[in-house]
Amino acid sequence: MLEELRKKVYEANMLLPKYDLVTFTWGNVSGIDRETGLVVIKPSGVDYDKLSPENMVVVNLDGEVVEGDYNPSSDTQTHVELYKAFPSIGGIVHTHSPWATSWAQAGRGIPCYGTTHADYLYGEVPCVRNLTKTELEDYERNTGVLIAEAFESNNYESMPAVLCKNHGPFTWGADEHEAVHNAVVLEEAAKMAAQSEMINPRIVPAPQELEDKHYYRKHGENAYYGQKTA
Repeated sequence: MLEELRKKVYEANMLLPKYDLVTFTWGNVSGIDRETGLVVIKPSGVDYDKLSPENMVVVNLDGEVVEGDYNPSSDTQTHVELYKAFPSIGGIVHTHSPWATSWAQAGRGIPCYGTTHADYLYGEVPCVRNLTKTELEDYERNTGVLIAEAFESNNYESMPAVLCKNHGPFTWGADEHEAVHNAVVLEEAAKMAAQSEMINPRIVPAPQELEDKHYYRKHGENAYYGQKTA
C-alpha cells in the first residue's frame, strides 16, 4: 500500500541526519496521500541506519495503524492534526535540531533579522505556549491542536514553521521533501538569528519593506527568482 509514498517518506527521513537535523532518533518525517487520507510516517524509535521504505508505517487521520509492523512515531497525533488543519500541505517534519530547539526552549519566536530568513519565512517564526496540565493528558494531539490554533491568525503557507515552547520545531510543505527543506532553512535562520544577537544585543528586525521584497520576489504573484518552468 502506498509504495511510492513510503519510498519518498523514507528518503525524506534519511535527509534529516544528512543535514545534521537529528541526533540518534530525535526526529521524524511524514507524508500524506490526500486522495485516500492516509499518512506514511517513520516508525517510533528506530535508528536511521535501520530504516527502509518497507518499515514506514501507514496510518489514517485518526492516527490508527492501517499497515505496518512497527509502532508509528510517537508524534503521529500531532502530524495528523496538522494535516486536518492545513489542507494544502503534503509533508511534515519534526526535529530537535539544536539551534531551533534552543529558541523553543527559551520560549522565543525567531525574529526576521535578514534576507536569508525573509526569503522563506514571512515574519517572525512563532513560538506557541506550553500546554496546560489538562492538555498534557492528550499531549501529542493537543500539540497539533495548539499549533493549528496559533495559525488561525497566521498564514501556514507563508510561515511553514513553528516552535513549541520547551520542546522543538515543526515544519511543513507541499510534500515531504519541501518540509525537510523548510526544516533546514529554519535551523539556519535560528542559528544566524542567535549569532546576530550575540554580535549585537541591540539588534532589531529587518525593515518590513526589505522583508516584503525578499519574500515576494520568491513567492509572490509576480515572483521573478529562479528559472521559469514549462
